[in-house]
Amino acid sequence: MHSLLRRIRGRAQHTYRCATQSDYRYYHQEMARLRSLARYQPGSTRLLGRPMDFGDAESLVSMYEEIFLKEVYRFQSNDETPHIIDGGANIGLSVIYFKRLYPKARIVAFEPDPKLFKMLRDNMKSFGHEDVALMCKALWLSETTLNFFAEGADAGRISRSDDQCSFAVPAVRLREFLNGPVAFLKLDIEGAETEVLRDCADLLGNVERVFVEYHSFAKEKQELSSLVSVLSNAGFRLHIHPSLVSQRPFVSRKVCHNMDSQLNIFAFRS
Repeated sequence: MHSLLRRIRGRAQHTYRCATQSDYRYYHQEMARLRSLARYQPGSTRLLGRPMDFGDAESLVSMYEEIFLKEVYRFQSNDETPHIIDGGANIGLSVIYFKRLYPKARIVAFEPDPKLFKMLRDNMKSFGHEDVALMCKALWLSETTLNFFAEGADAGRISRSDDQCSFAVPAVRLREFLNGPVAFLKLDIEGAETEVLRDCADLLGNVERVFVEYHSFAKEKQELSSLVSVLSNAGFRLHIHPSLVSQRPFVSRKVCHNMDSQLNIFAFRS
């Protein structure tokens, strides 16, 4: 037990050193540079120690702070090769974090946006994570083709009725990947999460922990109760953080990318 705790502490310390870099001045200068860039302009950074491409600096900074500074995906496992499914991998920050936490982790990463997928693939090569299985596909209820709306940053999604400029992407059924033990299932799939989890509810017993970002679209029926029921019925206990907050929701509600509510839901075994 003591050796396990030492390994976990060591991984966390290594992650922190890599995230902040050893050069304090460079880190703050680079963060200031990224924050000054115009939105939706592709670029490159060495924020994590190696060259990394991005499509939007603002979303990069937001993801970096959530994943590497707050460490919202951090988990402890006795398995040095945990199986991780990353739905909505974007440019790969979450994958890089998981690999720093568990270098031998077996990861399958999904990203349907072809432009972001190219960055994801190039970033995995830059960081030496070529053992990660990368899929340029959306997660859905069947193996099919879907219309996809590419927002250009971290809010791409399966097209909805009022989305413009959508294009076709291949999709795959999540349940096909849940036939064996999964240490961590991450779903940030911009509104498809409830239907996808409902489709594989009978296989969630194979999953040890789930992170899912719930999205409520302002003009559509809310599915939060259904999502909570699916996870609760699968034996998970839930912890929930709001990620889109309206100070006085009875008076006015923020709407971002047509969504009036977003929640980070952490599902784990008691």
